[in-house]
Amino acid sequence: MKKIKYYFLLLPLVVNAEIKLLDRIAVIVDDGVIMESQIKSQTAEILEQYKNQNINPPSKEILREEIIEKLVLDELQLQMATRVGIRISDAELNETFIRIASGNNMELEEFIDYLRSQGTSYENLRENIRRQMLIQRVQQGRVSSEVSITDKEFEGFLQTDDSIKSLEPEIQLGQILVKTKEEANEILSKLDSGEDFQQLAKNFSRSSSAKNGGLLDWKRPSEMAELFADAVDGKDKNWISEPLESGAGFHVIKLMDKRGELVKFEDQWEVRHILMIPSAIRSDEETYDEITSIRERFISGENFDDLAKEFSEDPGTSSNGGDLGWSGKGKYAPEFEATMLLTDIGETSEVFETQFGYHFLQVINKRNKDITNDLIENRAYNMLFSRKYDEALENTLRSMRAEAFVEIKELD
Repeated sequence: MKKIKYYFLLLPLVVNAEIKLLDRIAVIVDDGVIMESQIKSQTAEILEQYKNQNINPPSKEILREEIIEKLVLDELQLQMATRVGIRISDAELNETFIRIASGNNMELEEFIDYLRSQGTSYENLRENIRRQMLIQRVQQGRVSSEVSITDKEFEGFLQTDDSIKSLEPEIQLGQILVKTKEEANEILSKLDSGEDFQQLAKNFSRSSSAKNGGLLDWKRPSEMAELFADAVDGKDKNWISEPLESGAGFHVIKLMDKRGELVKFEDQWEVRHILMIPSAIRSDEETYDEITSIRERFISGENFDDLAKEFSEDPGTSSNGGDLGWSGKGKYAPEFEATMLLTDIGETSEVFETQFGYHFLQVINKRNKDITNDLIENRAYNMLFSRKYDEALENTLRSMRAEAFVEIKELD
């Protein structure tokens, strides 16, 4: 049998020689470097994407140049993250992976097993995502503060064709058309008395829509007559106009309904409360007993506002009588919300505990609020911010690149 020999002294030299051939410094970027393996890895990934999308890739020279520029910018931002002390904790990274797994309808362990079954290294992916989160954090910190939006810009953006097309909901109006303003005011009086709009339209409207209860076709405000579009601007569902004069007479219009991606109606509660917080000089039991006695004083007829101003330890509401205003679900602590939902209008809850201390609350009123306009404004602001952010980011990255020391090695 041939004896196998192990050349221990030669082995490290051979291994080192292979490592040098496989991976070399390709680019020096300020205090860091980009390795040839990083460029090759990025190249392979991008070529695979081109292949999957049936797109012809650019030439090798152009592709390599683009990849190097991206890696240089990434390296500069990662160096900045290190200088200013930005960190992504393991806990934060774990939460990100849990969200990614959930988005793919998987548990985390199931997602990791799937990655490995596809030949993807979970550890490498984890490190890549950490790097991207660091870069994103740097961009947010450096660029966001440079973006400002004036009221004039915002109003102008809301009037652009792109904004109208993507944001504006369709609206269905009802109208009652009469000959004189006096007749229109009589219609409003009947509506105030609780009479049905559509029935009044059938009985009194001179419009061709009368037989349909005054209902008009679904339209975006930008497609309506200017008289109606101006009147309904920013109005909620069920809003009713004052008499609107046109060449045909006087119109009373009602915003009957809305539809579209951003149309939303939210249940809201108007609530007030009193909070007392246990402390070093007042135990949990003493706090509970004290707020219970305050609740009993209110039930016995004392004024809620006065009691809240004197005893409530919620700094945000005590000065205005404990009033929390209107809000929907998801704003308050879970225990507070659960108690609010179980309390009828005008009723007062028992004393209950949250992470903030001991409360009792009173539900003053409840409504179903049309929040479409709020959602439209939020979406419009985010769209405009995103555009300006992208411009500011491009300028920032260009500036960082111009100021950096970058040396690209000539490799065989």
